[in-house]
Amino acid sequence: MAIQLDSQSAEAFNNRGAVYRTKGDLDRALADFNEAIRLDPKDAAAFNWRGTVYYAKGDLARAAADFDQAIQLDPRYVFAYNNRGSLYQDKGELGRAIADFSRAIEFQPNFAQAFYNRALAYQAKGETDRAIADYGEAIRINPEYSHAFNNRGRLFAATGDLDRAIADFDQAIRFDPRNVAAFENLGNAYFIKEDYDRAVASFDQAVRLAPNDAAALYGRGRAKQLKGDIAEGSADVSAAEKMDPKFLPSR
Repeated sequence: MAIQLDSQSAEAFNNRGAVYRTKGDLDRALADFNEAIRLDPKDAAAFNWRGTVYYAKGDLARAAADFDQAIQLDPRYVFAYNNRGSLYQDKGELGRAIADFSRAIEFQPNFAQAFYNRALAYQAKGETDRAIADYGEAIRINPEYSHAFNNRGRLFAATGDLDRAIADFDQAIRFDPRNVAAFENLGNAYFIKEDYDRAVASFDQAVRLAPNDAAALYGRGRAKQLKGDIAEGSADVSAAEKMDPKFLPSR
């Protein structure tokens, strides 16, 4: 409607493009951002938004160019730094990714997503303590950040701190009851603690939400077997092996 009222308004095209982008209608979004940039070549937001479209389409070179341009036009544009950081991370350029996330945090200290993304980069680098700290900051800013709880829980589990891991997985599920990964991770933590009843209950929830999750089926099967439910457990394990050959026993 806004574009019909003023077809020379870059803001109108930008706003409609953002709606299309959010809905996943990438081609229409791209057309609107192109028009917004034609009308206002100094619109940093339009370049950033168009960059996210190219990113979603897998055109990383054009995405990077647009994020670069957005930052050149507005050197404090935190969303462009965050998006470019994610792009660098996808390319395996973790140092450059961390630098961009750090700039976003410098300009907007309460940017939970930038802390979360920087934690992912630190985690990929094997810098566990820094990753845990950044997940903690993301949670401090957004206390209902389910994915941050889940990822921090995985790191606690990897360091052997199963009680803190379980607490984080519980919080991840509390804030997103459809978080399959959190249920699966919770099941794994209970499995390691040899609490097979709770492990089965957690894997049950993961399988209920994602019936084709081979890892959850396999975990549930092994937990059932170890608690004495051999027939049901073996059925789950066999189903998992059919779904994903990696669960087949090594020869």
